[in-house]
Amino acid sequence: MPLNHEHQITILKDILSEHEADCCGTVSECEQIERLVKSLMGNDQVHPQVKSVLPDIYAYGQNGKYSADLNSHILSHQQQLSEWVNQLT
Repeated sequence: MPLNHEHQITILKDILSEHEADCCGTVSECEQIERLVKSLMGNDQVHPQVKSVLPDIYAYGQNGKYSADLNSHILSHQQQLSEWVNQLT
């Protein structure tokens, strides 16, 4: 059974919150961020305010996936992570 967009947003918020709290993450989490954002961007039920922040979150996931130092990448986005989590609420 596929996840609905509310569940996808919850998972996305969880990953971003963990990155913010722990200042570390994995490449697979970055790939999951990309998949979730792609799905949410294509869903007409997602609120426009949420959709407006998704391209930045996608770029964060993609850049993190290819980063030579993922933990530094996450650390450099601490402020944005907090803002994104709040905007996804």
